[in-house]
Amino acid sequence: MTDGRGADLDEGRRPEPAGADRRSRERAARPPRALLLANRKSRRGAELVDPAAERLRGHGIDVLLADCTTREDLAEQILRHASTIDRVVVAGGDGTMNAAAPVLVGTGLPLGILPAGTANDLARTLGIPEDVETAARIIAEGHNRTIDLGTVNDHPFFNVASIGLSVELTKVLTRDFKRRYGKLGYGLAAFRVLARARPFRATIRSDDDLVR
Repeated sequence: MTDGRGADLDEGRRPEPAGADRRSRERAARPPRALLLANRKSRRGAELVDPAAERLRGHGIDVLLADCTTREDLAEQILRHASTIDRVVVAGGDGTMNAAAPVLVGTGLPLGILPAGTANDLARTLGIPEDVETAARIIAEGHNRTIDLGTVNDHPFFNVASIGLSVELTKVLTRDFKRRYGKLGYGLAAFRVLARARPFRATIRSDDDLVR
């Protein structure tokens, strides 16, 4: 399910919109600049962000660091620096990437992924390893890929949207729960959710079909 829009991933130079000649000349006169966003209070954020910044700088990228602890922080930082950067690099998991999606679409900035979540499904789907050195090199070398962006109830998402059991699982998998149990937390949370799960009926409508 897509809305026809695309999102550029895995970093590189973003296409310049019409009327951006002056900004293009300014960017051409300086090294590539990336905004690196991470939550230092997360399970991997604190240990990942500084080595990632060092490696990106080693590849000739000027890095601006910003600490984000909420979805609102993420959007605010991107909007604040959008006119002075070439790309956004986010250290986080799937939820963090989805939180960045609306503002990335609005600004047209490409997204670089540093997998720092528990599952990192989007990164795995795109073949981006959790190794910080390799992930940083992919970003620095400009490996662009355009992917579909879906929407549910006007909320954009990159790779998956769920109802039912998966949603209940997400509610149990709080930040503290994942920090404590890591990937094992998915199995533990699943047992808790299954113990109280009840069947339900749904009707799915599309432009040319209806399924019950």
